[in-house]
Amino acid sequence: LRRAREVISYGKISGAVGNYAHTPPFVEEYVCRKLGLQVSPASSQIIQRDRHAEYLSHLAIVGASLEKFAQEIRHLQRTEVLEVLEPFSFGQKGSSAMPHKKNPILCERICGLSRVLRGNLQAALENVALWHERDISHSSVERIIIPDSTTLLHYLLRKFQYILENMQVNAERMKENLNLTRGLIYSQRVLLALVDKGLSREEAYNLVQRNALSAWEEGSSFKENLLSDKEVVKHLSPSELEELFDPGYFVRNLDKIFERLKELEV
Repeated sequence: LRRAREVISYGKISGAVGNYAHTPPFVEEYVCRKLGLQVSPASSQIIQRDRHAEYLSHLAIVGASLEKFAQEIRHLQRTEVLEVLEPFSFGQKGSSAMPHKKNPILCERICGLSRVLRGNLQAALENVALWHERDISHSSVERIIIPDSTTLLHYLLRKFQYILENMQVNAERMKENLNLTRGLIYSQRVLLALVDKGLSREEAYNLVQRNALSAWEEGSSFKENLLSDKEVVKHLSPSELEELFDPGYFVRNLDKIFERLKELEV
């Protein structure tokens, strides 16, 4: 959004064809400075509309990112996942036909309306090419797409902020879903540990894969399969295998990730 503001912060008072025939450049510089704008370095009767298209593209990209986040929440709210739910207020109806449902209507709305931003971007791109770089066919379009896009994105941002501040997070269900893998999420750790013991990557991969597939197909424990595999325990002791199945390994760098996120705050 900062980049979007930079793109659009230009003005011009350079005459009907941009050559300062009746208005000297210092007037343009003075007025733009007073308005907090930069002087457009090249203009005709109008500021070139590729600037406006770039501005609308930034708005559309922000909308697409919001859609990405909202779509993930929609997936996480599915009955068979149920790890995260968007806010659901007392007395709210999730479905007019099925009272038990909590439909993620806000996230669905964000996903739908982000398409409008992309549609407006398409119109802005059509505005770039103008006859002799000066006709006003763009003007009627911009009276719709610019106020609509800015107002709409503001609405989407406010709605998504509300979702983030009030959504429900089901940590226990997350643990349950992780356990559904029967330990298969640790397969890469076992693979790398076997490589560190001197096996080729292909040898290690085959050992891990056959035990992982057995866990999938037979519903057995991946760790128990490894402990029962003589070729595996020849390289990794039971205590080493136990250490490889420590869930804390995956979150050991979370603090660093959140530090980076803080740097992105506007």
